[in-house]
Amino acid sequence: MIDRRHLMMTAAAGSALAVSGCGVLPSQPETVTPTVPPLAGSDPEVVAAANAIYDRAFQMALADSAEGLTSLGLDRQPQFAWARSQLDNRTVAHFNEQADRSRALMNELKALDRSRLSGMDAVNYDTIVFVGDTSEEGRRFNYGARGFPQAYVVNQLSSAYTSIPDFLDSQATVETAEDMAAFLSRVGAYGTALDQETERAVDDASRGAAPTDFMIDKALLQLRGARNTPAAEAVLAVAATRKSTEAGLPDAGPEAARLIEASVYPALDRQIAALEAMRPSATHEAGVWRLPDGEAYYDWGLKTFTTTTMTGEEIHRMGLEQVAEIEGRMDALMRENGLTQGTTGERLTAMGRDPRFLYPNTDAGKEQLLADLNRQIQVVTPRLTPLFGQHPRAAVEVRRVPPSIEAGAPGGYYNAPTLDGSRPGAYYINLRDTGENPSWTLPTLTYHEANPGHHWQIALSLEAEGIPMLRKVVGFSAYSEGWALYAEQLADEIGMYADDPWGKIGYLQSFLFRAVRLVVDSGMHKLRWSREQAIRYMTEHLGEPESNWVTEIERYCVWPGQACSYKVGQTVWDNLRTEARARMGDRFDLAGFHDAGLLSAAMPLAVLERRIREWSAGG
Repeated sequence: MIDRRHLMMTAAAGSALAVSGCGVLPSQPETVTPTVPPLAGSDPEVVAAANAIYDRAFQMALADSAEGLTSLGLDRQPQFAWARSQLDNRTVAHFNEQADRSRALMNELKALDRSRLSGMDAVNYDTIVFVGDTSEEGRRFNYGARGFPQAYVVNQLSSAYTSIPDFLDSQATVETAEDMAAFLSRVGAYGTALDQETERAVDDASRGAAPTDFMIDKALLQLRGARNTPAAEAVLAVAATRKSTEAGLPDAGPEAARLIEASVYPALDRQIAALEAMRPSATHEAGVWRLPDGEAYYDWGLKTFTTTTMTGEEIHRMGLEQVAEIEGRMDALMRENGLTQGTTGERLTAMGRDPRFLYPNTDAGKEQLLADLNRQIQVVTPRLTPLFGQHPRAAVEVRRVPPSIEAGAPGGYYNAPTLDGSRPGAYYINLRDTGENPSWTLPTLTYHEANPGHHWQIALSLEAEGIPMLRKVVGFSAYSEGWALYAEQLADEIGMYADDPWGKIGYLQSFLFRAVRLVVDSGMHKLRWSREQAIRYMTEHLGEPESNWVTEIERYCVWPGQACSYKVGQTVWDNLRTEARARMGDRFDLAGFHDAGLLSAAMPLAVLERRIREWSAGG
C-alpha cells in the first residue's frame, strides 16, 4: 500500500490541477486488440504550451504544500527553505482557493488541440486532464477530504494526529541549528493543523457526514493515548532529542515537550471533546451510501481509485468470480502439502497459528523479522536484472510502523525516496503483533511494497527523464497498486517460491485477499452490507485472526473504493501483457513491456492501455 501522503500529493498536484484516477476498463480486456495507426509527430507549439501549464501547476502544488516539498526532498533547496518550518494549510477555504486556480489552469489546457499531440505528449495531456476532471468532480461533495475520496476528515486511519508525528519523525531533516528551529516551529504548528481538522469535522457532522461509532471509538483510543503520554515521551519530543543529537546540536527535546504541552495537547483535548460530542448520535452503518449524495460519492471513489468506469455491481461480480478461481488454486496447493481438512479459510487459520511460522512477539523477535525482510530484498533484487531495461537508483529499506500509530495503521505501506536520493524509499510493516505476520505471508508482502513492487515503480517514475515533474508526483492507486500486485505475480514467475510452497500459499493468499476486498468494499458501499457482515466474509475466506480484518474493513470505510484498485489494476496489467505477447509473437520482450509501462510514470489505466498498445504496435 502506498502511504496516504503520496496519494494526497496527487491531490495537491490536484488542487493545482487536481488528482485522482479514471478510465475505461473493457469488460473483457484480453479480447480487445484495436488497430493502432502509426503515430504522427506532435505539434511543437502545442507541446510547449502544455508543458508550460504543467510546470505552472507543479509550481503551484509546491507553493501550496510544505509537507509535499519535504517529502520530495526539495525543501533542502534555498528557494524552498521556507517549507522546513511550516505544515500544510488544512482549511476548506484553502482547498477552495487551490481548486479555483486548478480549474483555471485546466481550462487553459483543454483549450489546446489534443489532436496535435502523440506519443508521450499525448500520455501527459490525457493523464493531467483526467486528474483535473476527477478532482473537479469531487467538489460537489462538501464534506470529507475534498478533491480526494476520504469521507471523514478525522478518523482512525489517516488524520493529522496520526500523519504529522510520523511525517516529522521520519522525513524532516535536521542538520543545522536553523533546521532544528524549523522543526520546532512545525511542532508548534501541529496544534493548528489539529484545530483545522477539528473545525472541519464538526462542520461535516452538522451536514450529516459524521464518522461512524467504530471510527470514533478507535480514533478516541489513539487520541487519548497520544494525549496521556507525558510530553517528554511524545513522539516529537523524542524525535527532537534524537535529531539534535545526530546533528551535534544541544538537546531540543525539552523545548519540543514545552511546545507540545502549550500547543499540541490543548488541540488534542479539543479534538477529543469534539469526537466525544459526536459519539452519542453516531451511526454504525459502514457504507458511504448513508452520507449526503452517498451513492454518487462511492461512484466517484471507484472512479478515482480504480481509474475505470466500473460500477459497484460490476466490481462485486468480478470479486466473487476471482475469489472462487483463486481459492481453487490454493486448495490444490494446500492438498499437495498435507492440508486437506476444512475450508480454505480454516486451513489458513491453522497455518497462521503454526508455531514454526511465527516470530516471537518480543522486541528481539520484531528486530529479527525486520532483518529477514531486508535480507529478502537483497536476494530478489539481483534476479530482476533481465526483466527490466532500467533499474531504480534509489535504495529501499524496511522499517517498523511507529508504535504510537500502529493500532489504526494498515499492515504495510510504502514511502517514496526523495528526488535527490538523499533519503531511500521505505517499506513500513506493522508489528503491533507478530502473530499477524506469519513468515509465509512476508515474502509476497515484500515483493509488493519494495522490489519489484512499489519502490521499483515509484523510484523509476521519480528518476525518469523527459517527463514533466507534475507527472512524476501524481499517483494513481490502480496503476501503482495494480503494478505492486502484478509484481507479486512476477516474483512467482521468476521462481522465488520454487523451494517454498508455504510462501507460494502466502502469495495466493495475497491475491485472494485483494479479490475479497472487491467483494466487501462494494458490499458495504453499494450493497449496504454491515461492518460485521464484511468482517465475517473476510474471516470465512481468509481465516483468522479476525483483528486483521477489523482493521482492514474499517480502513475501507474511510477510503471508499481504494481497496478495489489493487485487483482491478493487476488484472489490467496482466491482460495487457497477454495481449501484447499475442500481438507481437517472437518480437515480444518482457523488459520492453515493463519499461514501456513504468518509464512513462503513473497514469490512469485507460491511458496505460493506449500506451502499451502503441508500444506493441511498434509506435
